[in-house]
Formats: sequence, C-alpha cells, structure tokens
Amino acid sequence: MGIDFHNKKNQTTYTTRNADKSWMEEIQKLVPVNHISNAVDVGCGGGIYSKALSDMGVSFVTGVDYSEAILEGAKDNCNSYQNITFKQGNALETGLKSNNYDLLLERALIHHIDDLRACFKEGYRILKHDGYYIIQDRTPEDCLLEGSDRHIRGYFFEKFPRLIDIETKRRYDSKYVMETLHRAGFLKIEEVQLWETRNAYSHKDELLHDLSKRTGRSILHELNDKELQSLIRQIDKSLPTKTTIIEKDRWTIWKAVK
Repeated sequence: MGIDFHNKKNQTTYTTRNADKSWMEEIQKLVPVNHISNAVDVGCGGGIYSKALSDMGVSFVTGVDYSEAILEGAKDNCNSYQNITFKQGNALETGLKSNNYDLLLERALIHHIDDLRACFKEGYRILKHDGYYIIQDRTPEDCLLEGSDRHIRGYFFEKFPRLIDIETKRRYDSKYVMETLHRAGFLKIEEVQLWETRNAYSHKDELLHDLSKRTGRSILHELNDKELQSLIRQIDKSLPTKTTIIEKDRWTIWKAVK
C-alpha cells in the first residue's frame, strides 16, 4: 500500500500541527538562524517547518516538494507568510539556482530517497560556500524504541511486527549518512539526537482520532482499515486516562557545512 502523496485527499495530512519549540531550540543550537537570509526546505510537505524557519527569523524561505497536491496544502497553510514561496521539484533535481542558499533543511525526507549520494550532491550544488545542511530523519534505532504514553509510534511495531521490516529497510544508519555527506564534499559533519514533541493532546480521544485519519504518519498507510482500527483499540487500552498526552518522537539530526 503506502501513502499516495499525489492524491488530493492527502493534501492536508502534513499541515495540521506546528513545529514544537523543542525543534526550534535544537536548530538554533546548530545553526545561527538569525543570520540566515535565504533558506530552502526540500521535502517541505505542508510547510510546517518552512513556517518555523520564518518564525525563527529567516528572511526568505523556499519550500520544495514533488507533490502538487501537497504543495497546494502548503500554500494554504502558509498563506499569511509573505516571505515563503513554494516550487515543485524533487531532492535530486530541485531546479533551484546553484550557490544560492545559506541553509538547506531536509526533514523526514531521506527515507524516501533511494540515491542518497545524488541527493547530497544536489544539496551541495544549491548551497553557498559555508552554507548549512540540516538533515533530520530516523535511524533504524530511532524507529524501534518501545511504545509508551510518550512514544506512541512504538506501539505500531509491537502490534504489527511486519511493519518493522518495512520501516527499517527505508531508513539509513547514521554512519552511512555521515560517510555519504563526506563523499559529497561536506565538512564539519556532526549528529545529535532529539526527542521532538510531535503534539500535545488534551485527552487520548484526540490522539486516537488523529491516528484514525493516519495524519502525518506515512507508516500507517501500510495498514488496511481493519488493521488500523485494531491498532487504535490496543493503543486505547495501553494508554492511561489522563488530562494530557505529550507525544514525542526520537530523531537523528545531521549538520554539515559546505
């Protein structure tokens, strides 16, 4: 199965939340965001992180995505931001000018990319000298942490172990990412782990509804409707009834400099 990013019914699946301050604080530790005048968000999805970059002080942001439907959702999501524009393209051929950007963000993108070397080569081309490259994705180790009232994603793989193979096959280990960045010509390569707050739910019913819509969770498109409902019932039983659920995901972030 898998998600069809080109289907208009998925147009808003990546527009329904805002980037958490935990993410913004981590990026500000890695990059002097206040001095970034021109950034590009490749694989921008619904524009959530394009907005975050603007809110952090970036003067101008270009969002790039290969799905026309997703870009329509992003444009609506960012319609009050005059300094954000969008362009259809992909991570291997963005169609953007060479040596033009101070910052390149690729969040939750590289697990969709088969040719990582070509992706990083394109990133190197469009960045200015001394430009920053921020890649955020999950390693196999990030994916398979135990489920809890904080790490909801872990329940997916406990309920349906067949998803483990699907998930780990599409994820790169950190060593390979760093070696490929080095071969592409990048310097000052480093990695950090981040527990990023995904969302805060005032009651678990809000979370369960979110899961039923598969909102922003491409792995859930690997389940049919009956399987999804079975997963939701298990999560319902596993979670305590309490006022607020703070859902977090663990990510790996790689920073490199051209």
